[in-house]
Amino acid sequence: MLRSKIKFTAGLHALISRKLLDDIGHVELVMSKFQRIDLKRNAQLLNEGDVCKHVNFITQGCLQAYVYDTKMLESTKEIVTEGKRYCDLRRFKDELPATENIRAVEASQVQCINRRDFIYLVQTIPRFGAAYQFMLEAYYSHIANRVEAFVALSASDRIRWLMDNRPELMTRLPNKLIASYLAINKDVFSRLRAKL
Repeated sequence: MLRSKIKFTAGLHALISRKLLDDIGHVELVMSKFQRIDLKRNAQLLNEGDVCKHVNFITQGCLQAYVYDTKMLESTKEIVTEGKRYCDLRRFKDELPATENIRAVEASQVQCINRRDFIYLVQTIPRFGAAYQFMLEAYYSHIANRVEAFVALSASDRIRWLMDNRPELMTRLPNKLIASYLAINKDVFSRLRAKL
């Protein structure tokens, strides 16, 4: 059990060490603020309308951020795998109700930090504050690039984009989820994927 805990927190520790330039005292302080959550497959981490109170670092598994359209059809906003962090950042920052849902696509382990501790670290550790600023900028840049690419790309090109940029998702996730992420009808996705 201890070995698995070390394995799963190692990625988070490495990320924090890099961001804080190996300032050991601050690294240990930051690590102490994270709490481990184990999620079963399909467990909800966040529901639309709930206040987003945590930043999550995925140490094992896969999360899906999704919204419902006007017809109550699920639309995948993001798929997050090991070594990545995720939360509804806009809502987290302003303590507003979430506009999205986050669910575990498979059994997952997440390290979370609550907003109070997160803000404390931003205010007291300048490098942590700079890392947060970078995280915000990277988040908005990623969203803008993805929207821009998906608006400009055909369905076939979106599948190729995923094969080039996140190939592990093609074998890891069900076609329905990948199709939702790429904003392609699942039947069209299956047909196009078979041709590639």
